[in-house]
Amino acid sequence: MRRLMTGLGVAALFTLAAAVPAGDEEKVTLDKVPGPVLTTVKARFPGAKLTGASKEKEKDKWVYEVSLTEKGKDKNVDVTLTPEGELLTIERALGAKALPKAVAKAIEDKYPRPTYKNAEEVIKVEKQEEKLAYYEVLLVTHDKKRTMEVQVTAAGKIVAEEEKKGNDKD
Repeated sequence: MRRLMTGLGVAALFTLAAAVPAGDEEKVTLDKVPGPVLTTVKARFPGAKLTGASKEKEKDKWVYEVSLTEKGKDKNVDVTLTPEGELLTIERALGAKALPKAVAKAIEDKYPRPTYKNAEEVIKVEKQEEKLAYYEVLLVTHDKKRTMEVQVTAAGKIVAEEEKKGNDKD
């Protein structure tokens, strides 16, 4: 779930908070993904093209991430689920120009003239209800010295920042 630049996305905030050591994510072929996971993904995203999957440990429990492209759209979507098929998060890739004005302003106020590497809207799912949690942006500072992952609410409040180093940039 941390393949932001390669289109596989980034882990949801709670995944980052509970992350286990680097290398905890394991790519799996779609035929190795549990049936309930695939059933939920196909029901929620009918006609989507499934492009990959991975699994990782989150707070001593395994979760699966399925990457897909929605029918008629060209942006990547990453969906995180329990092995039983419970939908936890949806991360939709966006172009930087698609960010709400308040989000873009908050980022540019904190990091003037950044180079945007990727942007996503992160939707949390609780009790089968989907709710926009925040926008997640991977950027390089104007001086090219830092790569930052920034999470910003729709209202423009920065809620998390993390400097990415080396292989963390994905």
